[in-house]
Amino acid sequence: MKILITEDHANVRRGLRELVADAFSGARFSEASNGDEMLAQLVISQPDVLLLDINMPGRSGFEVLKDVKHIYPMLPVIMVSVQPESQYALRCLRAGAAEYVNKNSASEELVPAIRKIMDSGARLVLSPAG
Repeated sequence: MKILITEDHANVRRGLRELVADAFSGARFSEASNGDEMLAQLVISQPDVLLLDINMPGRSGFEVLKDVKHIYPMLPVIMVSVQPESQYALRCLRAGAAEYVNKNSASEELVPAIRKIMDSGARLVLSPAG
C-alpha cells in the first residue's frame, strides 16, 4: 500500500506515518508539505490513499481537494484536521473526501479509516479525468 501524507508540520507527518506503519507493515510513504508539492508528488508516488491536511499555508486542503478530485476522481482522500468534526466533516465529505479524521483522535480513527477505504477496493486511477 502506498500513502501520500500532505501536512505542513514535519512532526505531524512523522506521527501519522508511524501510526499507519505500525498497522500496515510494508506500507510505503511519500510526503508533501503543501498542496503544490502534493499535486506534483501524486504522479511520482501513485498513492493508494491520500492524507490531506485542511489548514496549510498557501492553498487550503479544501482548495487542493477540488483539484485532486477533478484530476483523479477515484483517489480516496482522508482529510485531517484539528478542527472538530462538527465544523468540517460534512463539508469534506461533500467536497469528495472519503473520510474525515480529527488529528486529536487519529490514533484511534486513522487506521480504521484506511482499512475501510482499502476494503472498499478504491484505488488511484492515474489517467486524468476528462
